[in-house]
Amino acid sequence: MEEYLVPSGYGEDEFVEKKSRFIGRIWPVESEEEAQERIRQMEKTYSDAAHNCWAYVIKDGPARFSDNGEPGGTAGNPMMQVLQKENLNNVLCVVTRYFGGILLGAGGLVRAYTKGAKIAVNAAGKSIKRVWSVLYIPCPYNFYERVKLETESFGGIIRDTQFGAEVELEILVAQPQAQGFLDKILDMTSGTVEGMETGQEYRAFPIEE
Repeated sequence: MEEYLVPSGYGEDEFVEKKSRFIGRIWPVESEEEAQERIRQMEKTYSDAAHNCWAYVIKDGPARFSDNGEPGGTAGNPMMQVLQKENLNNVLCVVTRYFGGILLGAGGLVRAYTKGAKIAVNAAGKSIKRVWSVLYIPCPYNFYERVKLETESFGGIIRDTQFGAEVELEILVAQPQAQGFLDKILDMTSGTVEGMETGQEYRAFPIEE
């Protein structure tokens, strides 16, 4: 299964440019139908706004955008370029503008809608969807910190930690790296810590950048 980036959830942020208020919003969506329904909701909810410009990218599906009344090429396409530069899929971005009475010009609009999309992406955060191996690692306390550091270096996620006679960890690692991770843990602990794979999951988890 292919891995790709998606928004971690809903994100929203805003700014004012020459008295115009721009509100950037982003959602994870699973289909074009879901994206279009969300757009209709936004246009209805914010019908008092001058523009509700949008762009969406569906994995293995369409990528579409709209200037929603702004001059051609000044809103939807710049927003789409942000989504593509961020390598996001299954994503919808809507930037709502309340006109402040001062014209921004084509260049100003491009910069404003680019910023609106970017701050929405930043507010939502990004997750990577991939096949994760679920690993069980029983770990003596004296190796706990080293296992944590090694998990981080492999881009893994500690999902659960139980403290008893020893530390029992449930760790998720990208499936192609799972065996290498287990081998590294076994080697660095001189055979003391031997983990095992208990399953696999295809899902998204947030990433830090």
